[in-house]
Amino acid sequence: MSSLSPEELEDIRRRLGREPSEIELGMFDVMWSEHCSYKSSKKVLKMLPTKAPYVIVGPGQDAGMVEIGDEIVIAMKIESHNHPSAIEP
Repeated sequence: MSSLSPEELEDIRRRLGREPSEIELGMFDVMWSEHCSYKSSKKVLKMLPTKAPYVIVGPGQDAGMVEIGDEIVIAMKIESHNHPSAIEP
């Protein structure tokens, strides 16, 4: 079952200039998923502050890290597609 919208399917056809194969559809479905592309949350994430004295690590660097006071820093997300997240590199 695909999570691609009719508009996304049409975009894929336009980009390829033909009907996509089942394998190609699966690849687009994964790469354009919320998990990989943040397609539905990207606009909301852009509203969050990214530069401030309390932002220790911002977007694009790794997990978002924010100092919340008393020298306590929290990681907003720890995930890696290249390495198991539970193992410290």
